[in-house]
Amino acid sequence: MKKTIHPTYGPVVFRDTSAGFAFLTRSTLAGETPSGPGRPARTIEWEDGNTYPVVDVDISSASHPFWTGAARVVDTAGRVEKFRRRYGAGSAAGAAAAAAVPDGGAR
Repeated sequence: MKKTIHPTYGPVVFRDTSAGFAFLTRSTLAGETPSGPGRPARTIEWEDGNTYPVVDVDISSASHPFWTGAARVVDTAGRVEKFRRRYGAGSAAGAAAAAAVPDGGAR
């Protein structure tokens, strides 16, 4: 490997601000690089007593709905209600369309 072209690879703490969860891993954000973002300005003292650079993230496996199992419905300007009115279960148009197909719409 050429010594002058690769960024420094070292320990960094990633902290999920929405869940209060943090984990220590290795990243290229650990070192100063002329072409990249460089070392984070903030540091944190970790459980082992050492100080590491910290990167705050909005979502991690501790807060993402896929990993937590908590589904969220984001309703922007009544889009969910509009969808339910138009295509909701028990709508006359949906029932009529299924009845018009000879096998009941099953494929």
